Order: sequence, then structure tokens, then C-alpha cells
Amino acid sequence: MNRETVVTEALDLLDDVGLDAVSTRRLAKRLGVEQPSLYYHFKTKKDLLAAMAEAAMAPHATAPLPQPGDDWRTWFLDNSRSFRRTLLMRRDGARLHAGSIPTGDLDRIRHKMAFLVTSGVPEQQALMAMLASSRFTVGCVLEEQAAADTPDPGDLPDDVPELDHEAAFEGGLALILGGLDQHAAAS
Repeated sequence: MNRETVVTEALDLLDDVGLDAVSTRRLAKRLGVEQPSLYYHFKTKKDLLAAMAEAAMAPHATAPLPQPGDDWRTWFLDNSRSFRRTLLMRRDGARLHAGSIPTGDLDRIRHKMAFLVTSGVPEQQALMAMLASSRFTVGCVLEEQAAADTPDPGDLPDDVPELDHEAAFEGGLALILGGLDQHAAAS
């Protein structure tokens, strides 16, 4: 058993039982080991959750970085959509990710910020837009994943419309991009 195996099994456990039911006791049982042996790889459950969050973000963290000449607006939308898709790949993916610190992704974040600034977006607005988009995306996915655990939409009163999560995400993302575009045009 190695660290990677523990994280992979922990993510599979997450998908099976949800974040609230993930425990080191359950994980140890799943791996066929005694619970203390997990502490060889992870000192605390918090450390395990951080490693799980990082591994769960791998599809987004390995997406192509923007290149000179790319349209920053198209890239910004694609980046946010990639982040959303990645969060949705795992049960409770947004909850797992919320509050995590992307320490292994700092060079990629710096590259993305430099790309926006080089493309004419003022640095402060680029930073705020990246932060707003990230938090907006996590919030949207939190709501979407929570809705999956709520009663059947057919159980709602007739005057409550069913929410199209993707359309709501795209609408909010367009508003963030529109605001950022105005700041870029003004500079």
C-alpha cells in the first residue's frame, strides 16, 4: 500500500458514500488494513482530505495552459467550465475542494494570471475575476450537487420552476466575463 493507493481508494469511497461518511476507519476497512497504518501516509484526516482534493482536481490541473495569441475571453470561459466539470466528476467534489489551498498548482495559476495581464486585463481585475469565477463555480457546483440529494423536482410545488444548473452557471459566468471585459476595455 502506498500513498497513491490510499488516495485512490479514498476517492472511490467518497463516490460511494459521500463526504460526510468518509472516515479513516471506513477507508482502512476498504483497504484491508488497520486504521493506524493509514497514519504512516497521512498524519491526520485533514491531510488525507487535502490529498484527495488535489487528486480530484487532476483533470483540471493538467488542462492545457493558455498560450500567447489565445483569446483571453474564450480561455477564461473554457477554464471556468473545465473547473466545473472537474468538480462534478466526484460526489461532493465541490465540498471536498472548498477551502483547499492549491499549493501544487501555484505555477499554473501564475501562468494564467500572467496570460490575462499580458492580454490587457488589469492585474487587480484579473485577480478578482479569477477569484470570483472560482468561488462562483464552487458555489454553483455545491448547489447542483446538493440538489442531487434533495427530493425529486416533481415533488416541488407547481409554481417553483426546475432549475437548469448549467444554464444558471453559464449566465453567471457571462456576467463575470462581461464585467471583466469592461475593465479590460477601460484600461
